[in-house]
Amino acid sequence: MRFDLVDLRLFLAILEAGSITAGAARAHLALASASARVQALEAQVGVPLLVRARSGARPTPAGEALGHHARLLLQQAERMQGELARFGKGLKGHLRLWSNTAALSAHLPADLAAFLARHPDIDADLEERPSAAIARALREGLIHMGVLSHAAGLAGLDWRPYGEDRLVALLPAGHGLAARGALSFADLAGEPFVGLAPGIALQEMVSGEAARMGLTLKMRVRVTSFPALAEIVAAGVGVAVLPHTEHLRLPPSLALEARPLEDGWARRRLVIATREAAALPPFARAALDALSDAAR
Repeated sequence: MRFDLVDLRLFLAILEAGSITAGAARAHLALASASARVQALEAQVGVPLLVRARSGARPTPAGEALGHHARLLLQQAERMQGELARFGKGLKGHLRLWSNTAALSAHLPADLAAFLARHPDIDADLEERPSAAIARALREGLIHMGVLSHAAGLAGLDWRPYGEDRLVALLPAGHGLAARGALSFADLAGEPFVGLAPGIALQEMVSGEAARMGLTLKMRVRVTSFPALAEIVAAGVGVAVLPHTEHLRLPPSLALEARPLEDGWARRRLVIATREAAALPPFARAALDALSDAAR
């Protein structure tokens, strides 16, 4: 059997996205082309690789096996590319990096931009994901590195410190809870809540903590950005939770007050992690070192 690296990257993108349509978009292929490539793969293997349904696509046992070996092959191809790049000019590669909301709200975008500016031959995909999903993707070899909460569980991963994640309660000016110096998440549970859209990493974490504590949030509205969330809170619609770094970026003209959340989960260490730093291709190792240095 002969496998094309483009086909293998496409197949992994489909597994990660959960559908052929979304996988094709991630792989920058037209849907018709992606479907034809998957069908050709299945014809070559001789068995179905995906179970297709209206809700998306999931791998068959044969598809899971192909996904496992595809990750290993693509990792080896990247290492080979990195080794050969040493004989040419510069580092060439495509960095896959996932981050939780807190790091994206802080200095990660600026740190990554500075690294890419110094290395024009390196491209990068930066995606926002919950910390637990980042840890899982690292162990499965889906990404080169991730910036996540130390609390997500780092067993079996290499990691380095990357700052701190602190969450605050955002309140309308004059709100009764603003009289306190600090709040617990439980204090907010009885208030109308302004949340972020499903799938945004911070909202997944907040909803998960509410469920763990047996709390039911009175969700008034969901938005897709912190500025929109702040505008709605300032209008007195409800309260919200957001990273301290995002609160500092809000216009001073908004009628808002912020109070630190005293829950342990609201103050967490951020780390930059890899599955095995020594096994990274040279371009990814250079990015790891640069981002780690920037965090010091």
